[in-house]
Amino acid sequence: MMNYLITVNDEKLNIKKNDSDQLDMIEVGDSSFHLLQENKAYEVRLVHHNFLDKTLTLSVNGNLYDLKIEDEYDLQVNKMGLLAVSSQKVNSIKAPMPGLILDIMVTKGQEVEEGTPLLVLSAMKMENVILSQGAGIVKEITVKKDEPVEKGQLIIELE
Repeated sequence: MMNYLITVNDEKLNIKKNDSDQLDMIEVGDSSFHLLQENKAYEVRLVHHNFLDKTLTLSVNGNLYDLKIEDEYDLQVNKMGLLAVSSQKVNSIKAPMPGLILDIMVTKGQEVEEGTPLLVLSAMKMENVILSQGAGIVKEITVKKDEPVEKGQLIIELE
């Protein structure tokens, strides 16, 4: 039986799949439901949902609740620390594949943030924008426009 951890406005609840199967709830409209729980009636409306993030916002009798749903697989991944973000400083940007430098979008001495477009690499008839993977200052640009590069070749150094 599948178990879920549901976070409702920072409060965590453990729910079993058959708990939701036993709800006395009927759909009364598009994204609107009528719920009876312990002889009390509730008007529930789905306000927003993001199925990829497993989040939703419900209106219950006019009060908004933000929910985050985690299933057993999400809990196991969190427990193993597979989603932990480790910060590391990236000092060298290397060509991810062989190709041709079409455009260089930064200059020596320029400050860049994570996600800043650095250059455009043409490979296999596709243009790939190479982004900075961390913050820093461009120390050296080791390639020129229209120059071919090999996979793993140093193209930009950051400090």
